[in-house]
Parts: sequence; structure tokens; C-alpha cells
Amino acid sequence: MSSEHGRAPKGFGDLLQANADYAAHFDLHGFDGVANAGVAMVTCMDSRIDPLTMIGLRAGDAKILRNPGGRVTDAILAGVVLAVNLLGVDRVLVVQHTRCAVASASEEEFHRRLTESTGIDSSWMTVPVVTDPERTLRDDVTRVRTHPLVPAGVQTGGFVYDVDTGRLNQLV
Repeated sequence: MSSEHGRAPKGFGDLLQANADYAAHFDLHGFDGVANAGVAMVTCMDSRIDPLTMIGLRAGDAKILRNPGGRVTDAILAGVVLAVNLLGVDRVLVVQHTRCAVASASEEEFHRRLTESTGIDSSWMTVPVVTDPERTLRDDVTRVRTHPLVPAGVQTGGFVYDVDTGRLNQLV
């Protein structure tokens, strides 16, 4: 049996081997989990985005919160609140990106495609589509900035990452 993209299921052996190699050089033992650079990033789950590397950071420097479209959902907002109050974060980047799948179709189209793929009606599930990327980004940044549990001194910006150039541009 192969997946939709023509790849046969692999199991997890390759990933466990890679983890063994990683663990052999692991250097975060005893780390307290505070964001060393004071940064949190909300971004999309798109595999073309390497959140830490694209802003010059490394493991331990930032809190990364990901979901489809990089939206500031209730769950993401809870993560931001914890990060800015308990984990040393004083800068929040909300990062959307070019050529995002959730900006490519309506919610109805995603449900049609999911139903075709799975054979199960998915209309009960919310798909976080982005119909107006700039407005969505502004709304999500405002949601962080105006939350009563996000201190006034926390800097929050809205950015667009270009998946074809690697450039990050601030819009908000």
C-alpha cells in the first residue's frame, strides 16, 4: 500500500536511528525551557518553513506554535499567554507564508477534497482557510496584542515568509 504521494509506508526505524544520532550529541540536558532569545513564533505547519533557522535562532531560543495557516486560534493564543508570562517571551512573530495551501481554496473545497480522499464527510470539522491573507494577519496580530493576559510591553508583529526566496517581510 502506498500513500497519496506514491511513497510506501516506512515505519519509524529511520527516524529512531536519526534520533539516536541526535541524542549522542544532545546538549540541552537540564535546560529549563525558557525561550533564551525571548521569542515566540506562530506559523504554519508547512514543511518548507524552518522557523528557528529562518530567524537565526537554534533549539532553546524560541517557542514555536504551529498549525494550518499559522492562525492565532484559541489553543495558539493560550500558548502565547503562557510563553509571555511564564517562559521568558517578550517578542511574538505571527508568520504566514506565500503559496499556503489553506489560502488556495474555500472551506467547502477542502471538505469536498477531504471527503473524496477519505470517503467520510468532513463538514463537521473546521478548516482554517485564509481568504484575505493581509486582513487575516492583521486580525491575528490584533488578537495577540489585545489579549488581557498579554502584557503591554510584549512586541507583536505580523510577517509573511516567502517560501521561494526565504525572505521574511514585516507587514504589521
